[in-house]
Amino acid sequence: MLVEIPDVGVILSVLGSFVIGLVVVVIYNIIKPHLSMESKSTKILTDRLQYYENLLIDMKIRLDSLELIKENDEPTPVLISRPKEYRTQQVAMETKEEKHKERMQNMNFGSATDYVLRLITEKPLTSRDIQITIGRTREHTSRMMKKLFEEGLVERNMQTKPFTYKITDKGLARVGLVKTVPAQ
Repeated sequence: MLVEIPDVGVILSVLGSFVIGLVVVVIYNIIKPHLSMESKSTKILTDRLQYYENLLIDMKIRLDSLELIKENDEPTPVLISRPKEYRTQQVAMETKEEKHKERMQNMNFGSATDYVLRLITEKPLTSRDIQITIGRTREHTSRMMKKLFEEGLVERNMQTKPFTYKITDKGLARVGLVKTVPAQ
């Protein structure tokens, strides 16, 4: 059996490719720690920015809620938690503490459903806005808004993401802001 020996050029190209691959692996191992440090700091800053954005949204919704209550002249106790102070090293630990939120107590509207209907009489709100205002879970708020939509008390604008909810005439009648005229 005869074995053919490849050309010198083929041997040198295979050997050269192997050496180049080794050099690339060594350079990657040298650069790798620097890349992971940048991604950690970016993640910390992103988490911090997200937290402050959530705080701003929460404050805006609570302000809208207070304005709605003020217009109705119904005194209602509203619990507003104070924002926590942050230090750069404690971001991960303090975001875990944020998950425990106080719920709004006795809103004097009869039920959370009536309260939500009163909230959206002024302007359309997203499910997230409503969730933050009433202090319930995302799942609870989504189920409640789906039920209100199916009952015809609210309209869902599917052109926007996330969906916005707007009260219907039937919803206004339930809240007592519009008198319904009986059909003859």
